[in-house]
Amino acid sequence: MKIDACLTFDLDAEAAILAEGARYARNAGVMSHQAYGPRVGVPRILDLLREYSLPATFFIPGLTAERYPQAVETILAAGHEVGHHSYAHFSPVGQTEDDERADFERALELLRRSGAEVEGYRSPSWEPAWRTPRIVAEHGLAYDSSLMDADRPYLLDTGAGEIVELPVHWSLDDWEQYVYFPDPPFRSAIESPAKVLDLWISELDAMRRYGCLFLLTCHPFLSGRPHRVEVLRALIEHALATGEVEFAACRDVARRARANPEPDRRLLTPVEPEPGLYSET
Repeated sequence: MKIDACLTFDLDAEAAILAEGARYARNAGVMSHQAYGPRVGVPRILDLLREYSLPATFFIPGLTAERYPQAVETILAAGHEVGHHSYAHFSPVGQTEDDERADFERALELLRRSGAEVEGYRSPSWEPAWRTPRIVAEHGLAYDSSLMDADRPYLLDTGAGEIVELPVHWSLDDWEQYVYFPDPPFRSAIESPAKVLDLWISELDAMRRYGCLFLLTCHPFLSGRPHRVEVLRALIEHALATGEVEFAACRDVARRARANPEPDRRLLTPVEPEPGLYSET
């Protein structure tokens, strides 16, 4: 069955670590590990995409856009989509609504000043609050890519208008495969790229059978390293060889989902536990 595939890259750079505490800015080793993404990973990934003439979506925090404006310019000049990924990479679950809105608006303004026509949002760490989709809709964005309750696009009623949801999952994220820091203690096993390739190809082939959206999430500081780029190359070549996979930017998949005459529609319904049934800790 023919399916859409989105190659997405979260250009977190230092923001993902600084969100754990400003003290990490003193650690030149950790900061340089994150700077590898915009400085080395992005150019290498752009070369790969250019080689196969493929579109991609880069979700960029405002802080990254400020620190590395040339990376944003290069991504846009290559014709790729730039999406909203907060300003400071704070999880909305841990923010007040006022703080989330201020962060959201700061990033949106900055990305637009950078020349990006922002159509979509991805929550930091895939941790949206229940109000987050409504904020996305209120600011005129077309889609979100943060929820995990499906594996096909659907229209989400936020209470402030419908947006398209492009669902994600940890199994198609390179963070769970490659990330390692002594401090902050993000200590996944550093998997063999060969194992990761098998995982992602197996997911792709199963999704072809079931008609799903294959939405891969990578981080340039992780998947921009040489052997891991070759995993992306092998995945791309496998997908193209099937003749059943069309690579598209997230904005284009969202537009097609909205144009579907019989879309799947869902209402955002918060979970409200019975008072006293579960512990608050």
